[in-house]
Amino acid sequence: MKRVSKILVGAFLALGITACSTTCPTAATPNISEINKGQNIQIFSVDNSKGTITAKSVEEAFSKSGLNVDGNNNMNLPFQKRYNHIHHKIYNLAMFKNSELVLKLLKKYPSAGLIAPMSMSIYSDDAKGTINISTLSIDGMARITQIPVNDPDLVAYAKIVNNALHKALPNGKFKPLPYTVKYPNKALVTAFEAEFEADDSGSYTTAKEDFEAELEGELESLGFLFPNYNNFKEDLFDPVKYDAYDFYDTYSICKFNVIYPVSKNHPEVGAYAPCTFYIYKKKDEEKVHVGFPSVDNWVNTTDITDKESIEPLRKAQGMLEKILKDLTEE
Repeated sequence: MKRVSKILVGAFLALGITACSTTCPTAATPNISEINKGQNIQIFSVDNSKGTITAKSVEEAFSKSGLNVDGNNNMNLPFQKRYNHIHHKIYNLAMFKNSELVLKLLKKYPSAGLIAPMSMSIYSDDAKGTINISTLSIDGMARITQIPVNDPDLVAYAKIVNNALHKALPNGKFKPLPYTVKYPNKALVTAFEAEFEADDSGSYTTAKEDFEAELEGELESLGFLFPNYNNFKEDLFDPVKYDAYDFYDTYSICKFNVIYPVSKNHPEVGAYAPCTFYIYKKKDEEKVHVGFPSVDNWVNTTDITDKESIEPLRKAQGMLEKILKDLTEE
């Protein structure tokens, strides 16, 4: 791709990203049991033996709580068709965001795009008759984005999520989690930097669109899907009040051959899937930034050790890295 003139492949190291979640005050963390302090995901659960709570009712509750649900996908439909088997009676992956808080966070932290949108899994525990919602906790949001865990807008975001959980699952409770959250010296965000050439009018729109078209084509050929896309420059930023970015887009990316085997034993990792991929350029910078959360977030926060789950995660990570490297080196 001729409009990309150079590439710097980088990553945020785990130590830098996770420092705040282990040292910053956590008293502001809303409505989360002390027994789950430091956990990166949260699982909210309630008895649903009568079947009155559905993925649709969860979506409605989130919407009424101020969270736009950008997609709520019944994964059992493609799972049954592709694999002739489902692991859970209910298994939905949904994406959601609060646009007002996303805007506030992006003004301070460009990395906030990694949680715009956030993901959740809605799934049944058939043996116990419960329905569960798994989302990132405030510590998980801070870990990925490197936003201080006590940032008031991040705290407000976590409060809205937790209010939505209580509205969606009345009388629900957070499950005690046994995970040992690890902080390895590995990349938790895989990040790329490049330079795009502006057109004669000074716009980067054509360069961005060319890059995204090639990215989508390469990923689709390998079975990746894009259940959600956001153009924040057009849909969120007011050019009169705030015009700091030449562009800021996010994609939600998933792959059936990854989430299907992982969800068998770890349905809660839908808090990370679909993963959010960002591409942006600030007006006062020459570089274009591209990035997505590494699968080490999945593995090192939910104690995933089984080969059946880890292998497809690592394979997908390698595919994404190779495609982005190939595209940006053209």
